Amino acid sequence: MATEPDTKRAVAFFDGQNLFRHAKAAFGHYHPNFDPTKLFNAVCAAKGLKPFGIRFYTGVPEATKDPMWHSYWSTRLLTMRRAEILVVSRPLRYHKVSVQAPDGTQIETEVPEEKGIDVRLSLDVLRLARQSQFDVAVIFSQDQDLSEVAEDVRQLSIEQNRWLKLVSAYPSSPTATSPRGIDKTEWFPMDQAFYDPCLDPRDYRPPRSMAALPPAAT
Repeated sequence: MATEPDTKRAVAFFDGQNLFRHAKAAFGHYHPNFDPTKLFNAVCAAKGLKPFGIRFYTGVPEATKDPMWHSYWSTRLLTMRRAEILVVSRPLRYHKVSVQAPDGTQIETEVPEEKGIDVRLSLDVLRLARQSQFDVAVIFSQDQDLSEVAEDVRQLSIEQNRWLKLVSAYPSSPTATSPRGIDKTEWFPMDQAFYDPCLDPRDYRPPRSMAALPPAAT
């Protein structure tokens, strides 16, 4: 069995849309107001880890379809890059669906969907694990599709006789959409007392007259 290192190097992987949706349900935050650096540092302090970098993944709405939230994310991601956070973004894809209006008629609308973010995040976790870039990957998500990479990293740990761990950090409250972290990882539930001190004090949203909820990417 591989020896647990005294100093555990940790890298954060933020699934931005997933974390926002669950924080909204758990704590009532209606825009992605978490500060990735503060949140990661708080988890590292709680678990005795040494932070070694942050990677942030998110879908971004098209400017022609949702100019307000396109502007929001453009500004937000630029701020993260300036804070030395590695940002990976993808344009949201749109597909048409038929919904029932209040009067009973069927209307067609476009629904945004996030594609490829979980795959890219998984590939990066595995690549950095192979390159010995971390001892612990802290994944801020509850996307169960990521349980597959957790198994891949476990197998890599056995093959290379290295101590490796994946941690799933997620919002936790009685109103949370799910009480579970990612399967095959160590769970780190974050209650509101832990989460709220890690908010970003800057509001990147446009004036209230333009405000709307972020697109519910799936």
